[in-house]
Amino acid sequence: MGKTYTVKEYDSFVCEKTVPGYTTLPQKTFEILKNFVLSNRNDESDALDLMSISAKKNGVGEIITAKNYVGVISMDDGTRIEILPKICSNASYTDDQVKSLLVKMIRTLSDTPYKTIQTSFVDTAKMNIFEIYIRMFINEIFYIVKRGLKCDYQAVQSNENAIKGKLIFSEHIKRNIAHKEKVYVEYDEFNVNRPENRLIKSTLIYLYKRTGSAKNKADLKTLLSCFGETDESLDYNKDFSMCKSDRNTTDYKNAITWCRVFLKGESFTSFSGSNIAYALLFPMEVLFESYVAKIVKDYFKGSEYLVKAQDKRYHLFEEPTKKFLIKPDIVISNKVDKSVFLFDTKWKMLSDSSANYGISQSDMYQMYAYQKKYDAKSVTLLYPKTDKVKNENIEFRSDDTIVKVRIVDLFDVLNSVKSLINKL
Repeated sequence: MGKTYTVKEYDSFVCEKTVPGYTTLPQKTFEILKNFVLSNRNDESDALDLMSISAKKNGVGEIITAKNYVGVISMDDGTRIEILPKICSNASYTDDQVKSLLVKMIRTLSDTPYKTIQTSFVDTAKMNIFEIYIRMFINEIFYIVKRGLKCDYQAVQSNENAIKGKLIFSEHIKRNIAHKEKVYVEYDEFNVNRPENRLIKSTLIYLYKRTGSAKNKADLKTLLSCFGETDESLDYNKDFSMCKSDRNTTDYKNAITWCRVFLKGESFTSFSGSNIAYALLFPMEVLFESYVAKIVKDYFKGSEYLVKAQDKRYHLFEEPTKKFLIKPDIVISNKVDKSVFLFDTKWKMLSDSSANYGISQSDMYQMYAYQKKYDAKSVTLLYPKTDKVKNENIEFRSDDTIVKVRIVDLFDVLNSVKSLINKL
């Protein structure tokens, strides 16, 4: 098993040097990571947020700095780069607690296999992020096995003692000139050797060879024994194309998505590179937005308020046709008096020493437009807590519009939300 190097957002790597405040990488690992960053600069919208490469004086030399993506980068030689969120809180916390929080945030993402993870089954204190992802996959497969592997009719060709199905004449002549008692036939057999099960078995084998967790290894071995009558996939692309998506294979949906992640390197993001097995990375902007929206929805469940995430009811302009869709992250509407409250999340660390606390002009334009279009009673920008801002109740006023800026403590997010709601 390769080594895991763990850093947080905005931390930096150096090459084969011991420098206070930096994480040291072997030259080979540093070069692979550097090439990975450079190869993904073709997509400018993502490359700016992934990692940056720069140089420092005083003997530090070239550095690679993590930016706004968190997760794990796994290299072909087993080395892993683990990037955790940079989180500030009123309470003290450990890296293990940050990983646990990260799993909770990932679970809130819609239309992904990550949301099904049961955190009670994940001992994050003993696992790196890669092992947590393996545990997510294992839980999916245990669910499938408990409900029973799905079977299907598969075309089988073999030499038989009697005709069944149809005779394959060319193969029969080739194989049975000296065996008159045999017939080479093709027939349909109802068995578990369907493409979905082949892909799952291949993924189980792949992960069994790479996991460093004794618990994961034991469970992978147990699951492999349940797929004894299933072949390995010999052609991933062909088997993925043959996977069915219907009511009979609903249980398999998340598992097949995980198979794509591990066998083909297809994940939440499209980052890839030579000597990189896969990059399971998540933009913190998206995780922050998704997590806060989930907490707000749960808080108002069963109340007179309706909560919608990524509301799409309005465009900035209506004539001559609707143009420039606006999508506030969170819209809270009172079902009785129809009053509206808007929230937009921004994953950015504010600072008292920055101009306008570091709040961008475009964000303020956006909030101003939201207020006008929705005739909102209140519009609020939400930022993560930071120790660089003392005033956590910032407000900007113009005409009849007030844009509030509030801080969210992710390790006490429910109380943060309650406080926000009570002050509306």
